Amino acid sequence: MKKIVLATALLGASMTASANAPGGPGCGWGNMLFEGQSGLPIHLLATLVNGTSGNATFGMTSGTNGCDTSGALAYSGSSLLAMNGVLEEVAHDIAMGEGEALTALSVSMGVSAEDRGHFNQTLHQHFSAIFPHENVTAEDVLASIQSIMKADQQLAKYTA
Repeated sequence: MKKIVLATALLGASMTASANAPGGPGCGWGNMLFEGQSGLPIHLLATLVNGTSGNATFGMTSGTNGCDTSGALAYSGSSLLAMNGVLEEVAHDIAMGEGEALTALSVSMGVSAEDRGHFNQTLHQHFSAIFPHENVTAEDVLASIQSIMKADQQLAKYTA
């Protein structure tokens, strides 16, 4: 059960990241209809218009409706590793070389099932580099993991 909750939370972060401005900041009829307006209700209505009619999806695939997919998506929130207790569980699992939190982390990073054993062992071997002291931040941990993955021939493909 804990594995499902962690995977859902970590995957939810990925979905939230792509929800920041997929297709660019002016993509879709919702943005066109409510251009210049602000506030939560307006953003929700614009999202509803874009989502229910599929016009933003059409715009992103066809390059119309004010959509531009050339920019990188951004996420302004804090890492989910910073959530209460998640970092500690990931640290425990990396120290052990296996566990539900580590599996959830690998799934959220897009590591395929056949590479998860190597992912677990690689992070286990680099535990002291990932957690150099007890006050390490979630952002530092994530940066270390990505750096280790980039340096690993088998895991580098997941950091592109």
